[in-house]
Amino acid sequence: MRTKTGVASTGTFNNLPRLPVPPLRKTLDRYLKSIEPFLLEDEAKGGQPFYDALALRTKWADEFERGIGTVCQERLLALDKQSPHNWLDDNFWLDKAYMEWRAPLVVNSNWWLVFAHDKGIPQPQINGTNGTGITPWQVRRAAWLVHRTLQYKDTIAATGSSDNTRTGIWLRENIARVFNVCRIPRPQRDVLAPPPPPSSAATRCIIVTVHNWFYLVEAFVDRELLPVSALEQNLRAVVRDARQRLQRGEKAPRIGALSADERDKWAANLSHLLSVSEQNRRTHESIVHSLIGLSLDDTTHSLRRSPNVLPPTLGSASSSFDPTHPGQLELDAHLHTIRSTTTNVSNRFFDKAYTIIVDPSARAGATGEHSPVDALVPSIVGEYSIVQDIDQGMFSDTLPSDIESTWFDNATDSNGWSRLNWDTDVYIEKECNDAAARAKLIIEDSDDSVLWFRDYGTDWIKTVAQMAPDAFIQQALQLAWYRTRGSFTATYETTLTRMFKHGRTETIRTHTNESRAWVLAMMDPRSSPSQCATLLHRAIVAHTSLTREAATGRGIDRHLMGLQLLLKPAEGEQSELFSDNVFQRSTTWKLSTSGLSAGYLFRGTGFGAQYNDGYGINYLAAADQIKFGIESKYASPLTSTALFQTAVTDSLHDMKLLFEPEHQLISHL
Repeated sequence: MRTKTGVASTGTFNNLPRLPVPPLRKTLDRYLKSIEPFLLEDEAKGGQPFYDALALRTKWADEFERGIGTVCQERLLALDKQSPHNWLDDNFWLDKAYMEWRAPLVVNSNWWLVFAHDKGIPQPQINGTNGTGITPWQVRRAAWLVHRTLQYKDTIAATGSSDNTRTGIWLRENIARVFNVCRIPRPQRDVLAPPPPPSSAATRCIIVTVHNWFYLVEAFVDRELLPVSALEQNLRAVVRDARQRLQRGEKAPRIGALSADERDKWAANLSHLLSVSEQNRRTHESIVHSLIGLSLDDTTHSLRRSPNVLPPTLGSASSSFDPTHPGQLELDAHLHTIRSTTTNVSNRFFDKAYTIIVDPSARAGATGEHSPVDALVPSIVGEYSIVQDIDQGMFSDTLPSDIESTWFDNATDSNGWSRLNWDTDVYIEKECNDAAARAKLIIEDSDDSVLWFRDYGTDWIKTVAQMAPDAFIQQALQLAWYRTRGSFTATYETTLTRMFKHGRTETIRTHTNESRAWVLAMMDPRSSPSQCATLLHRAIVAHTSLTREAATGRGIDRHLMGLQLLLKPAEGEQSELFSDNVFQRSTTWKLSTSGLSAGYLFRGTGFGAQYNDGYGINYLAAADQIKFGIESKYASPLTSTALFQTAVTDSLHDMKLLFEPEHQLISHL
């Protein structure tokens, strides 16, 4: 999950500025500044003296500017002139950031959002952590969430030309990309499916997966959104059909698991699957054209952890994080349900842009394919769907709590749904099982958890520390990394460039000279609180400046990527600037981070670490608390999500002490 909100602007969409191609010299100077902390650290560990190392990189940058770099810059400017929207989005970003990746989408690319519980649902239902089978409350909440989600789609579309502010146009354009969108696997490079034709009936339907079967369920009739009670009746009839199939001994093919596989493997299997029958083509087309997905899981996932997983306290003795607490276990179990578990991986279609997930306890969330839009957009959709709890007055009956109730059997006959069947052969059946087994390894290696830090939030940071909350949190992550690794790393934070026409994202390079100096001071027991507070302020100022530059088209990483891609190695074009080990290290984002929103309606969020020995961290900063979704890999001996949660907690505690003179700064490892 990798994005952060920007500042809203006014103006019309047609007058939005194009994403600029930054001046080459300014990008090179900013790049040289960004690698200084790496060179300082090399010198501190006995490597090349800092000024010698920096002089060498400056020489390479100057040579690049005088030579092939200027040629590449001219190519980029020419490309921008012939691009309808901007040089980045029209030519590079989708492919390089997403479509050319061959890794499976599950954990590695798909984001996940964990919704707060609906207060209208009986607590015993939500607490039914051992529940299995589809439940009435699960279906009711699913109907409500789908209805609210599609209601929001209609509301945004209906604004039309009435909101021509930059924010309004940006929102309308991006919300549209959440619906009727699907990624298609292709060898070497995937594609996004083209917009479906209006004649396709599936464009007015959602795709429902239940017990691994696929169904097409009507959501609109004559362009009018169905009443939520009618949508519930459709879902109820679908569940009844799936239950009857199970009772007859039928077993669904595990086609959904194929979409969790490595992308070239999935491309080959999809090609084979579509060649088996015309029915398979129609089924896949319906999935691609459909509005969104809905997964009704038949098991409520639960967790158990041994007390010996509790990590040691790294800093202050007041660390409040306990991964074995029952509340934490339930929260993480809910998180894993939405991310995907080994039992529900076949009950998904990971290529869809947006899928709502509800389990038997009526816990819910959403996951989706990342390429169509950045993470802020689905979070806006998700918040709208849950800001209002279920209105029981919109339903005609009171729900039973018994899973085996006749509520499903007594469902009113409905013509608003149909089966989406697959024809399989021995080859595909084996591939489904093999894909599920491979996905199981990925999921079991995902060390994923949510930390709710409740000691303070953005109000304290702004009023007492008098610092920018996002930059403050980023420094806490820098300190937490150093405390757990004894070294520094390149850190990626995303910001939106939405002030530009078809703007997407840019990188904020969090690891700076100023952040390095502050972390080292915090690790030195001789440092006073006032010294550390001064250095923290400098790190915050530096980070805020980088954020402003990145959001206003003056970042360096997208520009450097464009220049590098326009080199022609086959014609002997190369640059020591890009082959330099320091350049590679400065773009190896072991710490991949993003802030999202206050997140009061989300229990947690998450996305996968980019590197096996790194972390993927999404945070929700509210007035009185900060939630961190943290993912790493069990296979790496260098990472531990529980350890990092403790490190973040301790770092935030110690940062608060800097502003409380009556407390003596704690000793550090």
